[in-house]
Amino acid sequence: MGVDEGFDMVPRLSRGSEDMREWGRFIDIVRKYYQDDAQVKVYDGYIEFDAGEHPMLPFDGHKFLRFSSKITGRSDKPHHVCDYIKSVRAIARSIFGSRVRPWTEAADQFGFYDWRDVHDSIKSFTNDSTTITVSRFATDGNDGSVADYPLRLLNDQLYEILDIPNKGRGLVARCNIRSGTRILYEKPLLIVRSTSPDLVHRTVASKLMALSKEEQRQFFSMHNNFPGQHAFAGIVKTNALPCGSNAVTAGVYVKIGLINHSCLSNCHNSWNSETQHETIHAIKDILAGEELTIAYDKGIPTAARQGFLRSSFGFDCRCELCTCPLPEQQASDDRRRQIQLLDEQVGDSYTVTTNPTVSLQACHTLLKVLLDEYGTSGMALVARLYYDAFQIAITHGDQARAKVFAERAYKARVACEGEDNPVTKRINGFMKNPASHDSFALGSKMWRSSKTAQPRNLGAEDFEKWLWRRQGSS
Repeated sequence: MGVDEGFDMVPRLSRGSEDMREWGRFIDIVRKYYQDDAQVKVYDGYIEFDAGEHPMLPFDGHKFLRFSSKITGRSDKPHHVCDYIKSVRAIARSIFGSRVRPWTEAADQFGFYDWRDVHDSIKSFTNDSTTITVSRFATDGNDGSVADYPLRLLNDQLYEILDIPNKGRGLVARCNIRSGTRILYEKPLLIVRSTSPDLVHRTVASKLMALSKEEQRQFFSMHNNFPGQHAFAGIVKTNALPCGSNAVTAGVYVKIGLINHSCLSNCHNSWNSETQHETIHAIKDILAGEELTIAYDKGIPTAARQGFLRSSFGFDCRCELCTCPLPEQQASDDRRRQIQLLDEQVGDSYTVTTNPTVSLQACHTLLKVLLDEYGTSGMALVARLYYDAFQIAITHGDQARAKVFAERAYKARVACEGEDNPVTKRINGFMKNPASHDSFALGSKMWRSSKTAQPRNLGAEDFEKWLWRRQGSS
C-alpha cells in the first residue's frame, strides 16, 4: 500500500491577478532551483518530478491542489521523492505561508482534498484543458440522490472553518458543491436594531446577559474592525447581516458571520422572515478548496464600492475583481454604471404604464449586461429582473409571457434562496396564476392573453424573440 506524504494548497488559488502573480513567482523559483536536475522535467503545462509517483506542478495555479507521493520503498534515482517534497514545500511556504497545508500518513495526517478531486485537477493540466472537469458533487441525500463522495455530507461538513491569509477566519469548501445547494441555515445569535453606536453597545450588553456562556464566548471571539469605546457595536458592525432588504435590524451569526466578502461571490445570503433564519446558497459550482464568499456591497463601481466596504466593514477588498488589470476594471465599472441606469429605467412606473415595450426592452438589455458582469454570481439580480419583467407583462394583461417570466424568477429564487423563502412561495403562486397579481391589466389590456397562449414548436432563439417582444413579435 505505501505511505503518502505531501502538501495541499488551502484555500486553492483563484484566477485573480495576485494569486496568478504569486504562483508565477513560485514556479520561477522552482525552475531555477532545479534547472540542473535531470529528474525535474518541464513540459508545456507543468513540471514533473521523476521520483516516487511523479508529483507535478501546473503552470496555472488555480488548477493546483496537491503535491505528494508515496514515500516508502527504495529508489534507484539520485534524489528521493522525500527530498523534492520537502524542498518544494519550503519554497511554497515562503510565498503562500499558512495556505500550504503539509500532511503525512506516517503520522496519521491526511490531506484536505478527496483523492478524486486531486486527480481531476491533475487531468486538467496534463490534458491541457482550459477548465477543470468536475467528476462529482456533494449531496446531502435529501432529494433521494446517491452521494458522489464516499460518505453523504451533511451541511456542516460541506465546509471547514480556516484562517484565510489577510482576512482572518473564513469558510472553505471541503468538496465540490453544486450551484443551488443550501450550505447553511442559521438562526442569529442575536438581532440588533440599527441605531447609534452607543445604543447598539448598550443593547448588545443587555442581550448578552440572556445568552449562555458558550454563546457569549462565540460573540466575543468575533472579529472587530472598529475597536474603541463601543466595542460591542464594533463587533456588530463588522459581522452583522441585515434581516432582509431595507431592514432596520441585523443579525449576528456564529458561522455565517465568518463568510468573507467578494465582489464576484460564489454564494448568496438571504433572510427568511417566516423561519427567522439566514440561508446561504451556492450560486455557482464551487470547487473543493475554494473559499465561500458573499457580496457585502450593492454592485456599484470600484471607487464607490471600495469606499463603502472600508467605511461600513473596515477593510480594503482584494478580491479577483478589485485586483484585476485596469482595463478590465474599467470595463466592469462601465457595466455596473449601465446596470444602475437600466435598473432605473425598468423601475420607472410611468414608462411601464405608458410605453411597456420600452420597459421590456430595458429588461432584456439589463439581463445581458448582468450576465456579462456577474455570470451566475448575479443570480439574485436575475431573479429580481425576471420578476420585474413579469410585472410589466401582467400590468398590460399578458398572462402568457408573465407566466414564463414568473417561472424563470421562481427557478432563480429557488436556487439562491430556497423553496421555503416567502418571496419564492409568492412567485410560485404567480407562476400558477399570473392574474392573481394586484397589477393584472391595471395599465391596459392591449397585451391581453391567456396563461396557456405561449407559441408552440418555436426554436429557442425564436421563443426569446417572442418572449421579449422583439422584431415585431406579438
